[in-house]
Amino acid sequence: MSNSLYPIFLKAHQLDILIIGGGSVGLEKLSFMLKSSPYARVTLVGKTIRSEIRQLATRHPQITLLEREYFTEDLTGMHLVLVATENPETNRKIQQEAKDRGILVNVADTPELCDFYLGSIVTKGHLKVAISTNGQSPTIAKRLREVLDDALPEEIDELLLRMKQIRNQLKGNFGYKVKELNRLTSSLVYGTKHKENENERDNS
Repeated sequence: MSNSLYPIFLKAHQLDILIIGGGSVGLEKLSFMLKSSPYARVTLVGKTIRSEIRQLATRHPQITLLEREYFTEDLTGMHLVLVATENPETNRKIQQEAKDRGILVNVADTPELCDFYLGSIVTKGHLKVAISTNGQSPTIAKRLREVLDDALPEEIDELLLRMKQIRNQLKGNFGYKVKELNRLTSSLVYGTKHKENENERDNS
C-alpha cells in the first residue's frame, strides 16, 4: 500500500499549539517545532518542566510554560496538540479529549492515535523538504534527511530568489509564465542527468 498522507506546510506562528509533557519527549517535540518554525506559538504544560525546555523558552518569548498538571480546559482555542507525557493511559485520555473537540492531535510514539506525523525536515534557506515514511520507520526518514542535506547545495536559496525575480518580470498569462519557468529550470534536472550519464560512460 502506498503512502496516502497529504503533506502540508503550516504557518505555525499563526496557530496556537499545545504540547503536553515537560520531560524528554516534550523537549524533543518542542525542539523539533522551534528548529523548523522558530516563531511557532506554543504553550507547554507539564507537572515538571526540564531545564532545557526553560532555556528554549528564554530564547523564544512567544513560548508559554505552565508547570502544573494538565486540565481539559488547556485545549480551549488550540489548533494542534502534541501529547508527550510519560504515561500511555494519560496520553490516550488527552487524545480522546482533543478528538472530542475537533482538534488535530499527535501522540508521541503511538501512530494509531495520530492525526498527523512529524516528518524529518531538510531546510536550505527558503527551500524546505519534508520526508514521511507513513509512520513505518523514523530512522529511515532521518537517514534520508541526512542524504538530502548533504546533496542539496547551500546556493539553492540564491537560485530560488533569482527564480522569484524572473517570475515577477515575466509578462503574459499564468500559462505562459509556467511554460517559461519550466523551460528555465529543466536544465537543473536534465543537465544533472546528462552529467551522470557522461560520468557512467567515462567509468565504464
